Amino acid sequence: MAERGSESRVDIAVNPESKSSEADLRSVLVTSVLNLEKLDTDLFRGTHHWVPRTQRLFGGQIVGQALVAAASSVSDHLYAHSLHCYFVRAGDPKVPVLYQVERTRDGRSFCVRSVKAVQHGQPILICQASFHMQQPSPLEHQFHMPTVPPPDTLLTVEQLIQRTLSDPNLADNTRQGLNKILADEVPIEIKPVNPPDFYRRVATEPKKLFWVRARGHIGAGNMKLHCCVAAYVSDYAFLGTALLPYPNHRAQFSASLDHAMWFHSTFRADEWMLYECESPWSGGSRGFVQGRLWRQDGVLAASCAQEGVIRVKAVPQSKL
Repeated sequence: MAERGSESRVDIAVNPESKSSEADLRSVLVTSVLNLEKLDTDLFRGTHHWVPRTQRLFGGQIVGQALVAAASSVSDHLYAHSLHCYFVRAGDPKVPVLYQVERTRDGRSFCVRSVKAVQHGQPILICQASFHMQQPSPLEHQFHMPTVPPPDTLLTVEQLIQRTLSDPNLADNTRQGLNKILADEVPIEIKPVNPPDFYRRVATEPKKLFWVRARGHIGAGNMKLHCCVAAYVSDYAFLGTALLPYPNHRAQFSASLDHAMWFHSTFRADEWMLYECESPWSGGSRGFVQGRLWRQDGVLAASCAQEGVIRVKAVPQSKL
């Protein structure tokens, strides 16, 4: 069993380029969230940085950490091309998560890893990740990226909230809720293309577009790590897309049931990417969402899909 300490940390979360950066500029997703401790061969321990107000572990954290564990067991020339996860229990933020990796298959160009995330002796997530040796092909096509304003012309969520808080007529309960959002230490930056209506007074299509990136510096040259960061990012504000047509309902309980992701092209998760989210269906207290992550140059970087449970309650229509 490996000794505890910096030398027992998973190598995938150590980017040589980021070592030269100032410590306060390095992404916390690299230094903390995705920096797993290696306990033994194919056995890792992960800790938590940001915990949602639901006091359940953020699903993107468990997916990202599971992919770190899986990627640490494959050769350097193999890169994640897909992952499929089931969330089977709520995560407990008071204890670490153990990740057990099973080397399911090693082929010449593909390999598969199964990862079980465990707390209190029971699995909270089951994940399968597939890795592929990059190969050229004459078959290449993709959809066109939506035409949207560039990120440098838009405000972050925090800036939008500050602008809303400057309204002297803002209701006290709304002000308290927005201040709680500002107090969250989420390691992700978001710039909505169509700034959100915090009061959700109007029903909209179940579609949204926002620019997203990891906070802090990660650096180029470690595609495995960027995939793990993107897996973390992909779960943020994803399932909520299914609620957009229902302004008079609030989620009383929501949780991800499963999450799938496909990686198409190289990218940097610490640079702005456009997240295109849509919900083609909801029913039976479940919502289904799909997403595409686009690089700024129009290249499709990754695709995502998720189903989650959403139990709602009716709320009075706002008079604001």
